[in-house]
Amino acid sequence: MKIALIQMNSQPDRPRNLKAAQDLMEQAVAREHPDLIVLPEHFDWTGGTAEDKRLAADHVPGGEAYALVQAFAAKHRVWVHAGSLLEKSPGIERIYNTTVVFDSAGRQVGVYRKIHLFDITAPDGKVYAESATVAPGDQPLIYEINGFRVACAICYDLRFSGLFNRLSAEGVDLFILPAAFTEQTGKDHWEVLCRARAIEFQAYLAACGQCGSYLAPGGEERRTFGHSMICDPWGDVIVRAAGDVTVITAMLDAARLQQVRQWIPMSDHRLELSGVDVRIAE
Repeated sequence: MKIALIQMNSQPDRPRNLKAAQDLMEQAVAREHPDLIVLPEHFDWTGGTAEDKRLAADHVPGGEAYALVQAFAAKHRVWVHAGSLLEKSPGIERIYNTTVVFDSAGRQVGVYRKIHLFDITAPDGKVYAESATVAPGDQPLIYEINGFRVACAICYDLRFSGLFNRLSAEGVDLFILPAAFTEQTGKDHWEVLCRARAIEFQAYLAACGQCGSYLAPGGEERRTFGHSMICDPWGDVIVRAAGDVTVITAMLDAARLQQVRQWIPMSDHRLELSGVDVRIAE
């Protein structure tokens, strides 16, 4: 299966972002003819104030970003894993950070709402408080394409191996991670975590990021890391972007999954330890 990752530099400007996404997806289709296209986290809107984000949030289904990607998938007969977009929900003040997956007929295959929210203080003192605007999801999603079982995660989810462990228990072959990693955390943790998840769960991992800078509240510039990559189940990075807007592609091989799993049969050795008492020495 051929997969294409769209690395973007989204801004608090939906028309600009949607045009950029469409142009890059068209480039991917024309040059690479992928089976599956992946967009990054917040492909439709990045930055701005909390109120800007609430106002920019749109409907799923039916919103502008949703409709554009759905129409693209149907027109070009390609699956699209639509990174994440801002989703409003009736009766809920906060919004969702939401992935929508479309098949090659433009049918909605599933929706995943980000579970782990990015509430941290970075080493430079910048505060990120995603939960002030975004409500957490509570339902993981797995879908199938071309014989691959694909699991959804978004950005900060990458740090929580328990989620990947639960998904892996369902026989996942490929994890897809739209992201907007900060430059600070990305330079130290991005590749390490991506490769680790691929290795420990013996699956491909496709991590599709935002790159460049955007304006946060008060005109503060914040930078995202880029460096989208695809790791194979041995943990090798088979394709990697730099820090600019681009499209990268790779061919995923089911035989490689079988090979790695035969070499080290972790699924046969993995134990269920959730009910095991831990002895603490005094």
